[in-house]
Amino acid sequence: MSELSSRELLGRLIGFSTVSRDSNLELISFVQQYLADLGVESELFHNDERSKANLFATIGPRDRGGIVLSGHTDVVPVDGQAWTVEPFRLTEKDGRLYGRGTADMKGYIASVLAAVPVFLKRKLDVPVHLAFSYDEEVGCVGVRPMLAELARREHKPRLCLIGEPTELKPVLGHKGKLAMRCSVKGAACHSAFAPYGVNAIQYAARLINRLEAIGEELAEPQHHDARFDPPFSTVQTGVIKGGRALNIVPAECEFDFEVRSVPGFDATVVADKLQAYAQAELLPKMRAVQASTDIRLEQLNAYPELATDKESEAARLLALLSGSNEFGTVAFGTEGGLFTRAGIPAVVCGPGSMDQGHKPDEFVTVEQLNGCDAMLMRLADHLAVAG
Repeated sequence: MSELSSRELLGRLIGFSTVSRDSNLELISFVQQYLADLGVESELFHNDERSKANLFATIGPRDRGGIVLSGHTDVVPVDGQAWTVEPFRLTEKDGRLYGRGTADMKGYIASVLAAVPVFLKRKLDVPVHLAFSYDEEVGCVGVRPMLAELARREHKPRLCLIGEPTELKPVLGHKGKLAMRCSVKGAACHSAFAPYGVNAIQYAARLINRLEAIGEELAEPQHHDARFDPPFSTVQTGVIKGGRALNIVPAECEFDFEVRSVPGFDATVVADKLQAYAQAELLPKMRAVQASTDIRLEQLNAYPELATDKESEAARLLALLSGSNEFGTVAFGTEGGLFTRAGIPAVVCGPGSMDQGHKPDEFVTVEQLNGCDAMLMRLADHLAVAG
């Protein structure tokens, strides 16, 4: 395969419909073959069903830790969105490159792949590692088996640059996330005899109100972290299901809620407070009517916050590559906290804006893609003389 530009590679990558609910193996196979044609070996870390895979590859010496360039291959669905262009075919118009994943975050992966021939020619003193994951969009779950293996290796990577869209501005932090499901088991009866049943929806409503009160407490000034917008941990309920018919007291109701936590706040505190409220205030009333009633909490997914020290090696390298030490934070989550917990400090910087992510007619500008290419050339220059 001849060398391809980031624009050409982005067109190839957008052509793979790697929505999280589907397989990413066609894209991974393309990347693996692209690297093999350049003489770069790669290894795969599959999910249990072997329907998806992470890819990891090293360019340069293998007897020392290097720099990870990390991106996720999955994208969010386009269902129900009013696209004016084909979402899985790259469209260029007025300096913009349209397609699902152009910003979040196949644009960065395309730039990384386009830089591989340059990394090879520079004969790097410090290796570059490529780490492309699956299922980031559903809770950063796919990257974990790969990170577990990297953490055990003798020459663990030194740091990680995650190319989520930041308009190429250097980012050192984001909030963590905890996603939970609360299931309320009530007792059904005819609605004409409602007091003799246990209305699961009404008890779920009390729990949701309690979550709102906890969220209001977290928004008080003493809990603020001015680096973030909003500057406090947030709680919100996003999905609720319950009831069979209006004339039946509902026996089941479940709702999903999430906590977005600033660094230093343990999001499980919110779940613990809700469970304590259920045990002390609600379950005694429910079980006084029907002993089999219950309230249960289940974790759906979670990822940690990112809070990289601005004096760290990772931050210094990011300042060099981005040309700025005006470090910021982002509102969305990344795999960065997981890399950091695996002993690989992470920073975030990539082309495009998350204002375009997850929307119809998602795009990255040609200028941003070219800027990412230039950033990776600076990395190649730096690593060729570093040691």
